[in-house]
Amino acid sequence: MKNVLWFLIGVIGGFVAAHFMNKDPRGHDILAEVDARINEFTAIIGDSYRDEKARLTDPADD
Repeated sequence: MKNVLWFLIGVIGGFVAAHFMNKDPRGHDILAEVDARINEFTAIIGDSYRDEKARLTDPADD
């Protein structure tokens, strides 16, 4: 139970820190860059997943 409490404190603290960081123009730019990188990464993973799924389910390539 103590570990869950520390986890929740960390998550809440992270949200509070991100909120204050987003108010500053430099912090807003940093968060926007991080968000863009995360979106790029998830797009690459999604494309790879769809390519692999198509490769495995396409019987014409046998």
